[in-house]
Amino acid sequence: MERQEDQAVCVVATKSRDLPHLKMGSSTLKAELDDGGDFYADKAKNELRETPEVVKQALKDFKAMLKDEPDLHVPDDDEFCCKFLRPCKWYPKNAFELMKRFYKFKLNNPRYFLNLLPSNEKKVLCSDIVIPLPNRTANGCRLLLVNCGKAWNPKVISTDEIFRSVILSLEAAIVEPRTQIAGIHVILNMTGLTLTHVTHITPSFAASVTDWIQRCLPCRLKGIHIVNQPFIFNMIYQIFKPFLLEKTRKRLHFHGTNRDSLLSFVDENVLPVEFGGKFEMPKESIGQDIYNYFFWFEKDFEVVSKYGYAKTKE
Repeated sequence: MERQEDQAVCVVATKSRDLPHLKMGSSTLKAELDDGGDFYADKAKNELRETPEVVKQALKDFKAMLKDEPDLHVPDDDEFCCKFLRPCKWYPKNAFELMKRFYKFKLNNPRYFLNLLPSNEKKVLCSDIVIPLPNRTANGCRLLLVNCGKAWNPKVISTDEIFRSVILSLEAAIVEPRTQIAGIHVILNMTGLTLTHVTHITPSFAASVTDWIQRCLPCRLKGIHIVNQPFIFNMIYQIFKPFLLEKTRKRLHFHGTNRDSLLSFVDENVLPVEFGGKFEMPKESIGQDIYNYFFWFEKDFEVVSKYGYAKTKE
């Protein structure tokens, strides 16, 4: 297919058949770039104030603000603007402030964003640590699984590398209109977590992660679910706790091995069997397939990586 390299990830293709597929058991992960129909339209209207009149005015005001920020290099097409307007319920000033925080974080934290491309994150993507699950919840939410225990060898993969792959995965998800409307649940699987893992979590890392999630992420983060955590996980939580805002704490759920607790947030049909659901994940590693899926968008991520504030000349 012909690819437009001057456009964002969300408009790489106009025909859904052109997009890659990632087969996972009986389900398939595929980028969904359509609006999702009446279900999502109603959800957007009821939860985000999304009506034609509100959208038209918000886009107009948001784009006007963009013109007053000459050092910020971003596109001004509707699709790109929606990525920031929807999580802010179409309040343009709030969306504009969110966008500025996002790109200032990117400018000030090159360790997480510099050359953030699938090809540069292959080691993590192939490791089965960060896994975008293929099915949505009944409420339309995307699911991202992060295996933080036995799948992670901290001698081989750093915390920074894991965070970069999480950012990359979320960046791919939030270009979807359905995900912008319904949001995302993140499941952190702590099976096999050891003291060795804990020693690699630093206060500075925790501060960066929480700052990005709480102030910069253009996404409706519906829940962060901690599962299978051993007692030593409390050491990690104590590192993160000072940086957590009340709003984040309300979205943070500690399930342990209580499957019913997790199922009260995530439907059993889309939740992997190992967490109490009915979705059967492949028994073999799918890391290489996940990498291949993301690598299809390599050129799009190259374009996105150039968005942001111009570096100040020394």
